[in-house]
Amino acid sequence: MKPLTPKRLSDQTVRIPGSKSISHRMMICAALAEGKSVIHNALKSEDLSLTCQTLSYMGAMIHEVSDTATEVKGFAGRPKPWAEPIYLGNSGTSMRLLAGIAALGDTAYTLTGDERMCQRPMNELLDALSRIQITAHARNEAGTPPVVIQGGSRLGGSTVLDCSKSSQYLSALLMAGALFDQGLEIELTGPPVSVPYINLTLDVMRQYKVSAERISDTLYRVAGNQSYEAGTRIVEPDLSNAGYFWAAGAVTGQKIGVDNIRPDSLQGDLNQINILEQMGCRVERVGQVISVRGGDLKGVDVDMSDTPDAVPAIAVTAAFAKGTTRIRNIAHLRVKECDRIDAVCSQLEKMGIHVAQGDDWMEVTGGTPKGAFISTFNDHRIAMSFSVAGLRVAGMEIENPSCVEKSFPTFWEIYDGLKETK
Repeated sequence: MKPLTPKRLSDQTVRIPGSKSISHRMMICAALAEGKSVIHNALKSEDLSLTCQTLSYMGAMIHEVSDTATEVKGFAGRPKPWAEPIYLGNSGTSMRLLAGIAALGDTAYTLTGDERMCQRPMNELLDALSRIQITAHARNEAGTPPVVIQGGSRLGGSTVLDCSKSSQYLSALLMAGALFDQGLEIELTGPPVSVPYINLTLDVMRQYKVSAERISDTLYRVAGNQSYEAGTRIVEPDLSNAGYFWAAGAVTGQKIGVDNIRPDSLQGDLNQINILEQMGCRVERVGQVISVRGGDLKGVDVDMSDTPDAVPAIAVTAAFAKGTTRIRNIAHLRVKECDRIDAVCSQLEKMGIHVAQGDDWMEVTGGTPKGAFISTFNDHRIAMSFSVAGLRVAGMEIENPSCVEKSFPTFWEIYDGLKETK
């Protein structure tokens, strides 16, 4: 348990570690390449360790060459056998993306995880792999991990994918598809969720000299017999994690900036600054620093289907706004590390905030939040989002603060180091 003490912050700028989403994709593409790649500013976290460990099982050689650089010697698109079950904790990104890579092997891989991971859906991806003669099945009728994936056929071709629960299914197929003989044409059953994450995948693939294309909202194509090209790459800061500090600026009224942000970043969570601006914040862009200063916050109506990771922080910010904030098209939050819609609503209720929820939406009516013991459900984003309220509200306590190690191990160090006015 971590007790939080309100702070009177001064204007300041912080630096955020590398993007979790980009780091996963960079490591995987480097492992698929032939030769050595050096990746700078990759995130060091629990989830990334699980991905790197699995890539090592598959034949990659990965080691840190400095505090900020990791060297990856790839297995040239030919994963080696690994007979033992591979444990992926509660890392949905690792599970889904690596399931695609497992399809490139000649022997069976068993992917499993913790109790929550074994409740999270995989059927849609398994079905899509089965349509291209990849043996892919769950060991239970629910279609959740443990899953067994055995390649053997690298023909590729055409498949159909339901991408309504996770864009990572599509990302997995795109990265693997470049190495199939015929490539892969992927027809989606409807528009995918979290489109910016698909764009991130396409961008990282391009950096490794592999091309894939979006034909339409529901059709993607990647040519076959391509080769990932090793080289030196840089991971930009994680804008999901930047959002907690922009939210801190919103609720405290101080100017909190995040440094080293690419003006052309494809990360969908950059949209947080637009939502906060709609809520009454002032957003400033100076060089590579984007800052948010809170004002008279007001409720908004927003579609956050493409920015799901930002929902908890926006919801906590809404607790300090006048009026009601409605967040829509977020059904996929119910199958994250926890049911994030229900988790956010239940903890805001503890703080005396009126909330409502439906299958794919939540409403937060701002008021006067009070201190509460926050249950995190072992979800890093719940812990970090509710820490924002602790900057304003006395009596806040965060259960299991170490869960942030999943994606942002230095979060509490940066949070506790926020400068106060003298």
